[in-house]
Amino acid sequence: MTAQQDAGTPRRRRDAERNAVAVLEAARELFAEVGVDAPMRSIAARAGVGVGTVYRRFPQRSDLIIAVFRHELEATAADAERLGDELPPPEALRAWTRSLAGFVAAKQGFGSALHSGDPAYAALPEQFLGLLAEPVQRILDRGAFEGSLRPGLRAEDLIVALSHLIDPERPDEVASETSMIRALVDGLAVLPPGHASMTA
Repeated sequence: MTAQQDAGTPRRRRDAERNAVAVLEAARELFAEVGVDAPMRSIAARAGVGVGTVYRRFPQRSDLIIAVFRHELEATAADAERLGDELPPPEALRAWTRSLAGFVAAKQGFGSALHSGDPAYAALPEQFLGLLAEPVQRILDRGAFEGSLRPGLRAEDLIVALSHLIDPERPDEVASETSMIRALVDGLAVLPPGHASMTA
């Protein structure tokens, strides 16, 4: 390999990675808009790549759907890690509900595939809790240690409860002061000494 060819290899890899991310973002948007049967040509056009680029990276439609699911799920888990590092535990949980709502809304776009019975998607429900539970549990454990969250909380239970409360058609509702999600998350916090309980 010549020096010129060697220098071009990292550039090609960076270009390929950018193309892959662009395809995932385009697919996520179109899946949310029209469902998982969105034409591959439409996905390629929105991503700004040729349709052959899409098929080389994702030979089967199920490959693309799974990749979008994982991409969004990993971003939601990363948000939990980041917020857990940046904010006090109760605030981190409140902020993270917005990220979870975005994932639930995106997931709605390819729900028909995930519930189709195709064995290609069989592992995805387990991955949902598997990737999210660890960073969320760290927030809960830190809050219990510091005394700002109730002890003994399980991330799996919280994630399932939040997922059921989120309306995928109106994910921004989690920011509402009257939201059931806010009531749930606030209920996990430990009241400061002398604070009157609503049930007292």
